[in-house]
Amino acid sequence: MASTVESAIRGVVGAGFAALAGFNRGRMAPEPNRWMNGVFAPLTEEVTLEGLEVRGAIPEALDGLYVRNGANPLGIEHQPSHHWFLGEGMVHGVRIKDGKALWYRNRFVRSNAVSAFLGEAPAPGERHPLTDVANTNVVAIGGRTYAIVEAAGHPVELGPDLSTLRHDPFGGTLTTPFSAHPHRDPATGRHHAICYEGAPDGRVWHVTVSPAGLVERAEEIAVADGPSIHDCAITERHILVFDLPVTFAMDRYLKGYRFPLAWNPRHPARVGVLGLDAPGASIRWCAVDPCYVFHPANAFEADDGTIVCDLVVHDRMFWRSTSGPDAERITFERWTIDPAAGTVARRVRDDRPQEFPRIDERRTGRRHGHVFAAEVDTASVVATSRLLAHDVEAGTSRAHDFGPGAMVGEFVHVPRGEGELDGWLMGLVAWPGEGRSALMILDAADVSARPVAEVRIPRRIPPGFHGNWIPATAA
Repeated sequence: MASTVESAIRGVVGAGFAALAGFNRGRMAPEPNRWMNGVFAPLTEEVTLEGLEVRGAIPEALDGLYVRNGANPLGIEHQPSHHWFLGEGMVHGVRIKDGKALWYRNRFVRSNAVSAFLGEAPAPGERHPLTDVANTNVVAIGGRTYAIVEAAGHPVELGPDLSTLRHDPFGGTLTTPFSAHPHRDPATGRHHAICYEGAPDGRVWHVTVSPAGLVERAEEIAVADGPSIHDCAITERHILVFDLPVTFAMDRYLKGYRFPLAWNPRHPARVGVLGLDAPGASIRWCAVDPCYVFHPANAFEADDGTIVCDLVVHDRMFWRSTSGPDAERITFERWTIDPAAGTVARRVRDDRPQEFPRIDERRTGRRHGHVFAAEVDTASVVATSRLLAHDVEAGTSRAHDFGPGAMVGEFVHVPRGEGELDGWLMGLVAWPGEGRSALMILDAADVSARPVAEVRIPRRIPPGFHGNWIPATAA
């Protein structure tokens, strides 16, 4: 099966190179892939579990769906060339209402390959011409719930029961690739994203989606080498473009690897600052020391004209491994970006390896005081048992440890009152060795305290990527 990236590349480099890549792939040694085995082994069944055991008390005010997406290969992929970021999408959700967990269920996001594998008719809707996989995030836009992926691939609308309704390029208004990380401006309700092509000399766009779920802007930004730009950050007036040294690698592609993005020390590392409504040619580039960023937590404009951004930074990425992340050092940092001087000053705020930073998203683009992140293993970016809570103003951190054998996923902030800490943190935690998982709800004001509630799921949930709390009123 062609991956998202491979399909995009095939459309650019031509049939000859694609044939050579396929030939070399067939010559690879038949070695097992760690990202398809062990704790990462894909699930083969879709289930619905009701009557879930709850420890503690689910807050009565919560009415909605927690849902998370991730790559779940069908098990028929070519293991030596497989990459963790590929594979069919599978969403895991827990429906909460009236202080109860009504159900847990997991569902494949219906690409054509999934439908064929399950013996179903294809899901309706317009496909992207290169791929129809959506395996990275789940968001609510325009009153609809979408599974999304970066680069090639259209959003896929999901029903309230996590069924696939249709493939939907925002009513036909999306004419570029999309992103796994659109950011909603709380002042306007618009979602902003930096979208890229995973291909040689691939293009990059600033895409804006209206509150009604229609693309309003797709402004091209000039770049070189086909960079990978997983995420972005917005302020009240600007969007940040992380053009860093992970780019298309022709040598990896021709060797047969399905994810031919690699560390490129010849590609200058820089951060672009572009006005939210400005032409792409007006972007101001600021040099930064070579590194890679998957996820910024948030950014805001300081009084002196600089932009402050808190983010997780990898010293380098995809420099040895062809199947998954491979940083040697991961830090939580604060960058001060000076568009006038064209510089970025970096300061390490916490040197523990971590990922999936989240904030109270009502503060998106505005000054924030708190960031929540999962502590991870540096070599694989697989979560450990600890959730970290950073007070970025005081410069202090607290942690919640879920105990031996636990693997923490991304936790999202669910508001309760006006303050950043007046709310809950919600996320999936798995104990693979025990074959069980749980949706955990913590008090944002006291992360280290006993969980407010634990919804126990008697099922292994493999490590995944991103998700959100979707209130019943938003879907």
